[in-house]
Amino acid sequence: MEAQSGASHITANNGNKAIRVENLRKDYRSGGNTTQVLKEVSFSVDQGEFFSLMGPSGSGKSTLLYLLGGLTHSDSGRIWLDGVELTGRGDADITRMRYDKIGFVFQRFNLLPTLTSVENVEIATRLTIFRNGSQRKGLPSPTELLELVGLGDKLHRRPAEMSIGEQQRVAIARALVRRPAILLADEPTGSLDRQNTEKVLEILCKLNSEHGQTIIMVTHDPEVAGQGDRTLYMVDGCINGEGRHK
Repeated sequence: MEAQSGASHITANNGNKAIRVENLRKDYRSGGNTTQVLKEVSFSVDQGEFFSLMGPSGSGKSTLLYLLGGLTHSDSGRIWLDGVELTGRGDADITRMRYDKIGFVFQRFNLLPTLTSVENVEIATRLTIFRNGSQRKGLPSPTELLELVGLGDKLHRRPAEMSIGEQQRVAIARALVRRPAILLADEPTGSLDRQNTEKVLEILCKLNSEHGQTIIMVTHDPEVAGQGDRTLYMVDGCINGEGRHK
């Protein structure tokens, strides 16, 4: 990650931007060889926008999403989340920002198989604490979140007793426990059939339109990408254009 020694981390003048990225670069090194995965990428996402990142396998879209979520470090460039700079911080600060501002939905649901759907969400709720160790107040209950994603009648089902699409909806409910400013979704429909894909997209669109949730979604499917407000197209680590859908 680019060192910015001596720089104070202040709220940038980003207007109503949920995310701003400036000249972001990421390299992977193996056996003396260097591969450029991201090449000076710059863009921004408005608060409340449903934003899609689309490109073929190896285009850098998932790597970009992981950088936005603080799951890996860039080699250079800058990232602002909700007006606060992420880059140049130590691991503890990055973890705190990720905890405070980001919800994740992955293609693999990572549900605990021995727990029911409400228990899988409840665990995430119990981990939602302030820096001083006290529990956050005023957050939605696990039951409310599962009802939001249409699983109010599946509260006590374990993952093996649920369809793949239902498991993904539990994962979405779990990602919302802290009311994150930004929801990052990496191929959230990649393991789903068309019917379940439509259900998951319906939920994401509802979160965006009715609850004002900022969503950044990685996909290789143009029909899925088209559900968002805007799509950024990536090829070989570079932005290769964008399209607006609404």
